[in-house]
Amino acid sequence: MGEKAKEPNVAEFVSALAAGNNAQLMVVACAGAANSTALALPVAAHQTGGHVVCILPGIQQLQQYRKILGYDSCHVEFVVGEAQNLVLSQYAEADFVLIDCNLENHEGILRAVEAGRKRNGAVVVGYNAFSEGLWRSSGSKKSIAAYRRRATSHQNRSKSFGEDKSVGCKGG
Repeated sequence: MGEKAKEPNVAEFVSALAAGNNAQLMVVACAGAANSTALALPVAAHQTGGHVVCILPGIQQLQQYRKILGYDSCHVEFVVGEAQNLVLSQYAEADFVLIDCNLENHEGILRAVEAGRKRNGAVVVGYNAFSEGLWRSSGSKKSIAAYRRRATSHQNRSKSFGEDKSVGCKGG
């Protein structure tokens, strides 16, 4: 009884969440170099038969991701551009969206997902909320708390109405 149960790491959680919801179009908006959280989606896509789109801010990050993924990079569609506009215009039908909270406009990306919401809802997960980059870009803990409250209110709404399922930004 004295032994703690082992909790899954964030990447395992994200992969299981996407696969458990049978996500078919998974979009990840990344701020920088590849990390295990973002790399979890190709695993989920393999299980669901889904498709992964990775939106990156620049060519340098694209090269890094392809190098890290190696052969598995052929299972990911890479797009370089501004995530908020792309989510709203080209990937509005995504049923799983993973947002790197190190992106300066991570809240704008969340609003874009809400605006382009799928008929049956979407799972939205934020990660890296407590990294230094977010504190610099947002200026205060208050903005994170507000973001987390909005995410929680969306999560509560999903339980009531079967719409979007949202998970607030958690460290990755």
